[in-house]
Formats: sequence, structure tokens, C-alpha cells
Amino acid sequence: MFRRTFWFGTGVAAGVWATTKVNRKLKQLTPDSLAATAANKALDVGGRVRDRAVGFALDVRDNMAQRQAELDDALGLKAPVDPELAAPRRRAAIENSNDPKYAVDDSTAYSYNRNEDH
Repeated sequence: MFRRTFWFGTGVAAGVWATTKVNRKLKQLTPDSLAATAANKALDVGGRVRDRAVGFALDVRDNMAQRQAELDDALGLKAPVDPELAAPRRRAAIENSNDPKYAVDDSTAYSYNRNEDH
């Protein structure tokens, strides 16, 4: 008699456990639950993408400022520490702006009026 009671109890426990597992899985597969899960995952991915994009933008900004400082130094646009060293570079930059080879032609035939074509 004890054997039958033991196996009956084991069968009942296994049935309750299996039913609980199946019901949980069915609740996870309802459309509302699937939509909520997808929305949560999308928010997580969106947050990670946003963080990476912000980090990338900050890196770009820092590198742009560094490159601008290098260009300003190369062209002699910032106040130099020693005026004797930067004077030739400043003079070369000013002289090139007056060179006819680098002159800007203002007499172009192209009009920048976008309404002219219509």
C-alpha cells in the first residue's frame, strides 16, 4: 500500500510541476507578453546604441578640436609663444592669399538663385 501511495504522490507532483511549467510558457507566448518582451529588448538596445552614439560624438568633437588646434598652429593663427618663429609661417599664409594662382574668381556665370530655374 505504501508503494502505491508513494507513486501516486510522485505522479501528482510531476503533474502539478508540468502543468505549472506549461502554463508559464503559454503566458509567455501570448501576444501581449511577446509585445512587452520585444519592447523591453528594443529599449535596452536603443539605450546601448544611444550611449555608443554619444560616446562617438564626444570622441569626434574632441578630435575635431585637437585637429583645429593643430591647423591653427600650422597656419600661425594663434598667438605664438615666440613671435620670431611663427612670423615666416604667418607671412607665407598672407602672401598666398594675394597670389593670383589662389585668387577666387567672383565673376562666375552661375547664379545661386534657386528660383531662377523654375
